[in-house]
Amino acid sequence: MIIPTKITISEAEWEIMRVVWAHQTVTSREVIDTLDNKMNWKQSTIKTLIGRLVEKKALKKEKYGRKFLYSANISENETVRSFSEDILGRVCQKDNGRVIQQLVEKSVLSQEDIEQLIIQLQDKLINAPVEVPCECAPGQCDCHVA
Repeated sequence: MIIPTKITISEAEWEIMRVVWAHQTVTSREVIDTLDNKMNWKQSTIKTLIGRLVEKKALKKEKYGRKFLYSANISENETVRSFSEDILGRVCQKDNGRVIQQLVEKSVLSQEDIEQLIIQLQDKLINAPVEVPCECAPGQCDCHVA
């Protein structure tokens, strides 16, 4: 799989990508059928979103007989990682813990997920600073506002 440089994917495009990631290779009909009940989108909307993802190089389009097959050019793991970094990059570094706490609070997690989080947190605790430094420009967060 070729992973292009950072690609920005809209919320609607995420829905399409999730179908492609789940099936590896799909037709537009399969995407339409999969999202029909969940999204209540018109076929033209889904085809437009697929077209945008092809233009962005997130999807690869191959002719197969009379139809086109679509497959992902970007991995789900890397896209989720990039999305997570983007979220954390939008807030003051001092607030990363709060953002992660909110994600954990809002998430449905298995016992195994929770055990893995505990292990990761215990590993991070060993070298964690007493306080996380703010790296924002003065006035960009409330750390420097009097």
